[in-house]
Amino acid sequence: MTEKIIRFNDVHICTESFGEINNPTILLIMGATASMIYWEEEFCKRLSNQGFHIIRYDNRDVGKSITYEYGHPEYTFEDLADDAIQVLDAYKVDKAHIVGMSMGGIITQIIALKHPSRVLTISLIMTSNFDSSLPKKDNKVTKALSELKIRNWQDKDEVVECFIKKSKVLIGSKHIFDEEKIRRLNEEEFDRAINLQSMENHGFIKGWGSYLSRTNEINAPTLVIAGGEDNLTSLDIQRKISDNINDSELIVLEKTKHNILIGRNIEKVLNIINDFMSKIE
Repeated sequence: MTEKIIRFNDVHICTESFGEINNPTILLIMGATASMIYWEEEFCKRLSNQGFHIIRYDNRDVGKSITYEYGHPEYTFEDLADDAIQVLDAYKVDKAHIVGMSMGGIITQIIALKHPSRVLTISLIMTSNFDSSLPKKDNKVTKALSELKIRNWQDKDEVVECFIKKSKVLIGSKHIFDEEKIRRLNEEEFDRAINLQSMENHGFIKGWGSYLSRTNEINAPTLVIAGGEDNLTSLDIQRKISDNINDSELIVLEKTKHNILIGRNIEKVLNIINDFMSKIE
């Protein structure tokens, strides 16, 4: 387990791997504004202990990867999908199970369509896409999150408290909010980020081409893990995405909002992913 910076086309991406390289690889792609540490180390180690080689990485504009001027991300969603392939190339991995959380699921859908030969399976966790045929989502939560502003991005206490408030909005009704754990993660996020405010560039990304209107063309075995109370996307959206993909399985975690990788859900998600991928030769 060591961090590794990969470089290509004036871009650098921070990555980290767990487990034996000769085992089947799972590539973990995190959602908007969050670095790879939200695929927690324990989660990655437990997946690797089930016989997988795990790679997690920082998307552009978070963590230790390349950052851009606020409001001006010099990349597209398609570029982010290509970044994932660059990560696999750096580890000399021909094919991988791709797991995307939220925005990471959007990236994963594009990977499955643009680079199908590199994909064993895809898993879409709490995700959506921008296809106009999908059900409309309720923007109340997006608006509520956007109103939690940070005035001074250099003030660790202010930043961490704001992040904790955002996390509380996304916790499902059956979960106890583990503030100590969330605080620890957000403090680590603050300490390791090259330019923390650049995370907000994820709200400006465009450039998914026609890919997200073609999910019915995805031919990789697909797992969709949805939250019954997901308040950032919606269960209806995730159900429709699953319906659009021919070889797809939908699993709904009841009383769970958008912040899925918490509490007892971690155990459930580990088991769901392991069971799904273990069926693939």
